[in-house]
Amino acid sequence: MIRLDKFLTDMGCGTRSIIKNLVRKGKVSVNGEIIKKPEIKINEDEDVVLLDGEEIKYNRYEYFMLNKPDGYVSATTDRNEKTVLDLLKAEDRRKDLFPVGRLDKDTEGLLVISNDGEMAHKILSPKNHIAKTYYVKVNGRIENEHIEIFEKGIDIGEKNITKPGILKIIKSGDISEAELTIYEGKFHQVKRMFEAVGMKVVYLKRIKMGTLGLDETLKPGEYRRLTLEETEQLKG
Repeated sequence: MIRLDKFLTDMGCGTRSIIKNLVRKGKVSVNGEIIKKPEIKINEDEDVVLLDGEEIKYNRYEYFMLNKPDGYVSATTDRNEKTVLDLLKAEDRRKDLFPVGRLDKDTEGLLVISNDGEMAHKILSPKNHIAKTYYVKVNGRIENEHIEIFEKGIDIGEKNITKPGILKIIKSGDISEAELTIYEGKFHQVKRMFEAVGMKVVYLKRIKMGTLGLDETLKPGEYRRLTLEETEQLKG
């Protein structure tokens, strides 16, 4: 059971104060009956709610794909920085949404935003070894020998070396380009792995999590809901 005003707010129909005003004006009905009290409890899965004659269905869980831009932190709130949730439109900004995992402030690319804690735990749990693939530019020449070095795991100054990474060279030169797939999420891991072999990351973008790839039609800062098929991919 859920309060009627919360139900409508969660579904992006307006702020709590706007919803309360609409309810008191008789704009909302539940199971064919006009409701004037926004605080009444309803069954979000069974009751039929109409707002101005249009049925509003309740989505318990939301799943968004965001192409995270540079300059935003992966957090729900921050006193000093813009967060990835600030990129959501008002009608999509449920209070229970959170970024699934994190990308550094200066890292771009695929970030899932959801309110499904079980799914998030599955993706983020180290024991599940979910693959994460990054497009990277570095100062320095990536050679074929680095492929084997990354495959063996790299000492980044922690107790254990990293799990094996899959390095695919795109371009080798003074500024090299590559794709790197890793299976864990240590702090600044990609940057630290390249630093360990004498190269500095100058651009980093996550392009894949598990089997879910970034929709390249999304410009930095843009987002969309995941399709049903993508949601199933994410849940595995």
